[in-house]
Amino acid sequence: MPGTNLTREEAQQRARLLTVDAYEIELDLSGAQEGGTYRSVTTVRFDAAESGAESFIDLVAPTVHEVVLNGDTLDPNEVFKDSRIALAGLLAGHNELRVVATCAYTNTGEGLHRFVDPVDQQAYLYTQFEVPDARRVFANFEQPDLKGTFQFTVTAPEGWTVISNSPTPEPKDNVWRFEPTPRISTYITALIVGPYHSVHSSYEKDGRSVPLGIYCRPSLAEYLDSDAIFAVTRQGFAWFEEKFDYAYPFAKYDQLFVPEFNAGAMENAGAVTIRDQYVFRSKVTDAAYETRAETILHELAHMWFGDLVTMEWWNDLWLNESFATYTSIACQAHAPGSRWPHSWTTFANSMKTWAYRQDQLPSTHPIMAEINDLDDVLVNFDGITYAKGASVLKQLVAYVGMDEFFRGVQAYFKRHAYKNTRLSDLLGALEETSGRDLKTWSKQWLETAGINVLRPEIETDASGTVTSFAVRQEAPALPPGAKGEPTLRPHRIAIGLYDLNPTGKLIRSERIELDVDGELTEVPQLTGTKRSAVILLNDDDLTYAKVRLDPDSLAVVTEHLGDFEESLPRALSWASAWDMVRDGELATRDYLALVLSGIAKESDIGVVQSLHRQVKLALDLYAAPDWRETGLAQWTEATLDHLRAAAPGSDHQLAWARAFTATARTDAQLDLVSGLLGGTETIEGLVIDTELRWALLERLAATGRAEEAAIAAELERDKTSAGERHAATARAARPTPQAKAEAWASVVESDKLPNAVQEAVIGGFIQTDQRELLAPYTEKYFAAAKDVWNSRSHEMAQQIVVGLYPALQVAPETLDATDAWLASAEPTAALRRLVTESRAGIDRALRAQAADANAG
Repeated sequence: MPGTNLTREEAQQRARLLTVDAYEIELDLSGAQEGGTYRSVTTVRFDAAESGAESFIDLVAPTVHEVVLNGDTLDPNEVFKDSRIALAGLLAGHNELRVVATCAYTNTGEGLHRFVDPVDQQAYLYTQFEVPDARRVFANFEQPDLKGTFQFTVTAPEGWTVISNSPTPEPKDNVWRFEPTPRISTYITALIVGPYHSVHSSYEKDGRSVPLGIYCRPSLAEYLDSDAIFAVTRQGFAWFEEKFDYAYPFAKYDQLFVPEFNAGAMENAGAVTIRDQYVFRSKVTDAAYETRAETILHELAHMWFGDLVTMEWWNDLWLNESFATYTSIACQAHAPGSRWPHSWTTFANSMKTWAYRQDQLPSTHPIMAEINDLDDVLVNFDGITYAKGASVLKQLVAYVGMDEFFRGVQAYFKRHAYKNTRLSDLLGALEETSGRDLKTWSKQWLETAGINVLRPEIETDASGTVTSFAVRQEAPALPPGAKGEPTLRPHRIAIGLYDLNPTGKLIRSERIELDVDGELTEVPQLTGTKRSAVILLNDDDLTYAKVRLDPDSLAVVTEHLGDFEESLPRALSWASAWDMVRDGELATRDYLALVLSGIAKESDIGVVQSLHRQVKLALDLYAAPDWRETGLAQWTEATLDHLRAAAPGSDHQLAWARAFTATARTDAQLDLVSGLLGGTETIEGLVIDTELRWALLERLAATGRAEEAAIAAELERDKTSAGERHAATARAARPTPQAKAEAWASVVESDKLPNAVQEAVIGGFIQTDQRELLAPYTEKYFAAAKDVWNSRSHEMAQQIVVGLYPALQVAPETLDATDAWLASAEPTAALRRLVTESRAGIDRALRAQAADANAG
């Protein structure tokens, strides 16, 4: 990826010099059905602060044909180099630049992605520009603080549809000429082009109507539950407009489900693109609908925070993403009529778990990370940017008060609409509305790395009366290699007191909310009270910290974890137990016993599915190797028991079916998997639909029970792009040296696979019960990693570097091989970070395995 970087210093210098007015972009996509390249013409008008100054505009293109600056024709061979066009001799005041280039379609999910649907053989296009990929489509000043208006003119094949940020006009001779956008950043401009299917509606309020559209490929139209999607969207409009006190700022709102999308979704202004796996072809649990709703609301929140008001530079990426995450989940939790009022349970159980894991890696960094260049930001879409940041915003809301928080946000939007800001602009508005001094808070929470641990210190007398109670805060050492120092922080927390009622349920009898600061915080309110069965720090999950239970509470929770009446304290207890496993404080075999004793009482399907994933991960990586098969056998038998006992047709039945399928191992279990696929075995209420058929077949392929003929036959049944991905996974999963060699070659030795198929092959290649078969690829990985990184686009390279790291080879030798490569390969900072993070997984697994062995 040489020549495509941009430093913050360069961006600041360019922003001081230039003010962008408007872009006019003409794209000839009439040959999109055939692919290859297309003509891109950009006219940009901008002002320069100095006469005779020099700058540059960004463009990634195979060929530049014409560069005209202020009427003077420049030689492209002289001015176009390293994805930049040099601009010398600028005029003070108004300048105009015209660039004519040939640009290329991609199959990597970056720039203008082109996909051909195997169902109708039609091409479908969409753009993905965050972070720096608008320059793959048109020449521009690719940084968030050089906003401008954008007017697109697009030529497309007859019968196709073109969607952009502005409302779609009537085409004339297959040419779509859009109205200019408001002032926005380059990375949130968008084009979606092809014979897409669409459904339309509107959001109505106070005599104002916002057109709403939902789009997908025709081959998915029968599965598009547009009414449910519109309902979530309208809920978000109503709640955000009230909380932000600012009307939706764009002319329309389209949501486009597009193929082979790398992320969950992208907040293009008025034209949000979403991965089309969210159009569910088969039965999924309610947790999947909740996740999709959170994604929809997250992107809608960005229309205000990110699109209307935009960060000045990528060091505030965290604020952009954290705000959207926090407000989307708050909307689910608090909006009238929400289907998911327990969304904070899901947040505690998934997002915060991600944050805690990320914050304990050697690459941990302050929430407000130092982003020196684009290479830094490309690897910074991580658990700290999204999940820790959102957790800290939740803590900030508890600290200043929710009403005061949103009043500050309202002032912020009105003050900075269509402009760029820094963190200090938001904190200043919040200080005004809350009266809190947030400078110290910001320094301790946003400018430091690492995680705190909160523990209760309780003394009682012989009668069980509390004689003293305090909260001890610890700041563990940062991981080796991480920058910074451990920091004690101020925490706003709730302490929940829980007791068993006559029916055996754990009910909260009292809640105390207080500020915790420093090493020890006394809680005098509890002195003289009768000690409760469970004392839960950080009840309601207000702060971001690892929480430990006192021994008496832990004993009760171990026996009664499933008996909490509410889902959130259960989720917090499950998360604490999982964190203890990862830290080597709780053996994998004891964690398995805890889950098996309590999961039957867990009603929250999202928590159940998280426990499925965590148990499987613990057994695969954290169990002592000589006990692992025993644990897997126990778990698989339990999944089958729960599958047979689950209510027919329920979400829990489907979840247990998938958990069983993923780990089936004995001949009898695999015979059942084969019988369910073939129809000779049935379980009442369990529908073996398309996606579940593929899950069954992929397990049979991975265990040597299904060969190429079976995979080809299933693909014939499901001749779709999803079927092609599943078939690629199944083929790569087969336990033969030839299958592994073919999969490796298709990913590492060739660059022809599209992004989604490459991801599917990697997913099949890595099978946890094929360690010996995969062992030779450790050496191959380190021989190829640097070349892959240097020769592929960022998205494709990261998939390979992270996905093919030998994470299953949990041994000191893998650490040694990684260290030797890090010492000799001289990787870039971004590549070093990704490999170092993967190495940390091996190190943690070794420590957890030792703890499990000791427990044995």
